[in-house]
Amino acid sequence: MTITFAELGLNEQILAGVDALGFTTPTPVQEQAIPVVLTGRDIVASAQTGTGKTAAFALPALQLVAGAKGKGPHALVVTPTRELAAQIEKVVSVVCEKTGQRAVIVMGGTKFDRQIKELERGCDLLVATPGRLIDLMEHNHVSLAQVKVLVLDEADRMLDMGFWPSVRRIMHALPAKHQTLLFSATIPPSIKSTIDALLTDPATVEIARVGETADTVEEHLCPVTQGQKTELLRALLATGGAAGEKPERVLVFCRTKHRVDDVSKTLKNAGVRVDVMHADRPQKARERALDKFREGKVQVLVATDVMSRGIDVSGIDAVVNFDVPMDPEDYVHRIGRTGRAGATGHAYTFVAPDEISPLREIEYFTKKLVPVWDLDGFAYDSGRIVPQADRPTKRSTRTMFAGSRSRGRGIAGGRYGRHY
Repeated sequence: MTITFAELGLNEQILAGVDALGFTTPTPVQEQAIPVVLTGRDIVASAQTGTGKTAAFALPALQLVAGAKGKGPHALVVTPTRELAAQIEKVVSVVCEKTGQRAVIVMGGTKFDRQIKELERGCDLLVATPGRLIDLMEHNHVSLAQVKVLVLDEADRMLDMGFWPSVRRIMHALPAKHQTLLFSATIPPSIKSTIDALLTDPATVEIARVGETADTVEEHLCPVTQGQKTELLRALLATGGAAGEKPERVLVFCRTKHRVDDVSKTLKNAGVRVDVMHADRPQKARERALDKFREGKVQVLVATDVMSRGIDVSGIDAVVNFDVPMDPEDYVHRIGRTGRAGATGHAYTFVAPDEISPLREIEYFTKKLVPVWDLDGFAYDSGRIVPQADRPTKRSTRTMFAGSRSRGRGIAGGRYGRHY
């Protein structure tokens, strides 16, 4: 039986916002999380990317702070990237037009003065990246004393060692009594103790188990040497890979900003329409790159991991992990950029011999193997390492490497370079 948004306990004003957003039926995370949030209870919610988590926390948060007195903010959403902050603001601004509430976004890469003026007018809901929020707090341009609802979006990243010092400072500025909502695609065991310390008797909504990837994404493991990665990427773009037709939008993830620039330059020299996104680029340049990618003006967008949580573009045909991510959670977020809204997407992971260890960590985390896939007609170097088909998905005390060195290009019969 299909449930409606009205049956989740949302009021008429919020439901008008839902209609304006074009939403018709709640997604599973919305169906399970919204009623819990409306009771005022803390929550930890995990669901795959592209499943509507933003609305799952934004709709009830706005309802909970409706009618609150004072300058605000009364609800605070903290998120790791500027792109995610902008996406959240787009959703809440549509709803606020129907509820008469006011949302403000503050993030790095944009002018302080404009954000200060916005904050001086007051707001019901504030969307912020940690660094800019702390800057504004230190200069007394914003107070969190009236916050009733705190949302940590991409909670796994917000509570890891990189962001945790900033998040801790923000939380110390909140009232002792407030509701905390944690939302993410992955909630790894490593942050459980932090969650236990921050939340009070939280409800748990788990649409996907830890490490589960979307079933709309076809995953492909591409063993290759480091020196052949760019050549393989160019061949993949030209042939269409497993999809069989030239992709219109391909998102390529690299481990470092320098790597992003190098790959982009090589593709551009080869005549590929390409742009880049990483933290060193000005915010306006990042926005232009994302817009061109969304509009199909560039075929390939090359980005760092920080962008894996801030790129919401429909119709991405393929994601390429040019470098294997060091954190398994980032793999889930990366490949979740394709295969959205029920469409089928392809994710290719280029694994070089020195990246076997992080690949195995991904397979232990997701509890499944990434199937080996070869591009027809591509002449692979014999020095690559190809995984054995029967490798375990559970961590073993035995050595990770097995087999012997051989030559050849075929999967069958053990005729690939080295095996593990």
